[in-house]
Amino acid sequence: MIDLKALRENPAKFKEGAALKKMPVDIDRALALDEQRRALQTRRQALAGEQGQLEKSVGPLLGKLNGELKKATDPAQRAALEAQVAELRAKPAALKAQVQELEVQEKAVEPELTALMLTIPQPPDADVPRGQGSDDNVQLRTWAPAAGAVVTGGWDFAKSFKANRGFAPRTHIDLCGRLGLVDFPRGVKMSGTRSYVLAGDGMLLHQAVLRYAMDFMVRRNGFVPMSVPVLVREECMIGTGFFPAGREQAYMINERARADADVAGSAGGGADAKAAGHDLFLTGTGEVGLMGLHEGEILDEAQLPLKYVTVSPCFRREAGAAGKDTAGLYRVHVFDKVEQVIICRADEAESRRWHKEMLGYVDALLQSLGLPYRLLQCCTADLGVKNADMVDVECWMPGRGEVDADGVPSGGFGETHSASRLYDYQCRRLNMRYRAGGEAGKGAPVVCHSLNNTVAASPRLLIPILEMYQNADGTVTVPEVLREYMGGKTQIG
Repeated sequence: MIDLKALRENPAKFKEGAALKKMPVDIDRALALDEQRRALQTRRQALAGEQGQLEKSVGPLLGKLNGELKKATDPAQRAALEAQVAELRAKPAALKAQVQELEVQEKAVEPELTALMLTIPQPPDADVPRGQGSDDNVQLRTWAPAAGAVVTGGWDFAKSFKANRGFAPRTHIDLCGRLGLVDFPRGVKMSGTRSYVLAGDGMLLHQAVLRYAMDFMVRRNGFVPMSVPVLVREECMIGTGFFPAGREQAYMINERARADADVAGSAGGGADAKAAGHDLFLTGTGEVGLMGLHEGEILDEAQLPLKYVTVSPCFRREAGAAGKDTAGLYRVHVFDKVEQVIICRADEAESRRWHKEMLGYVDALLQSLGLPYRLLQCCTADLGVKNADMVDVECWMPGRGEVDADGVPSGGFGETHSASRLYDYQCRRLNMRYRAGGEAGKGAPVVCHSLNNTVAASPRLLIPILEMYQNADGTVTVPEVLREYMGGKTQIG
């Protein structure tokens, strides 16, 4: 969520940001509602102050009149005193009623204003290239193992796979079938399209990638390993910026309706059973759970930065996704991912530094695996609602691209990682702050900054591993760094 104060001070910045991200949102309406709410609040507070002052001044007068009323014996005098008492009591009561009415009006504005604020995207940073979509993303740099590299050998992007390796490549789908690594038909039988069953060495390789990535972040880079829920309340999805945008990609478990049905079907259910029902959502990334850990908390500045890593199953409906990416392991509904999150001080320079650090971790990981890749700077229209900047990492996958007359694919890049810089966007929604200046209880609370990046998502990362490490005889060499996680196995097949 963006800072409402910043929106008031510079609405043009947010209008331009929404336009650059191609996200229509009625910012003028949000500002009008904010102005209306503040006017009601100002009037309510003024009347509440007036009510308080009146009650203070009325008290002694009422005491005096009530004393006179006790002594009065003349009916006319008593009636006059009673009228004065009633009038004095009516004034603060009338003001109280006005205050309550203004409070009702103020609360009535909140839902629409909140809904609009949740849709206003974070403006892209000024140095993010402008563009109309993913085709306008900019390649920053590439990396490939040098000639003579151990196990994989060198790689030249200018040459075909056959020119680099001396034989035509098989796709990961072909390799998985030949080597019995993945059972697609049985996965589809049980769960429908984009489902799979990892089998034998396929499952071992999958687990090896995840375990290696986790150890890489914890042992080499000092991240704290965490286990987080993958089934969360709607508030957590909203707080992390995945709702309302992206809601169509999430799987929902309708617990509220089930609780209502249980109450309706049970005479002894009562209000407590109904109140317990709330919808739950399966998360599409461990980022949701990691960021939700400190929702509503005020941290000490000395605790920052928090460097968390988790491995978790991820669930995505992939609504609207179509094309050849739906075949094989590239775009599936359920996968596992090692995810890194950093929560740091509210300083742009520090956020930018951590963004580079995160990408550096991925550089080191992929280079240790010997996988050719590139960094792709996402343009403004490809950032998503919550990111000020985002860099995708794409591995070279020989099985992608156009197929020639002999059925041999040309190869192509496929996204495997995405590193995002969010500043205070998520933390503001989550009300996650820290006290500047050190000691708890001192210093004004400041909204934290957050960043996130994939460490390894599998089985997608299996695609470049299988295709780049395949041999002419159809076997696959196990990357050296993964061998200890596969019981010393050096080759599959």
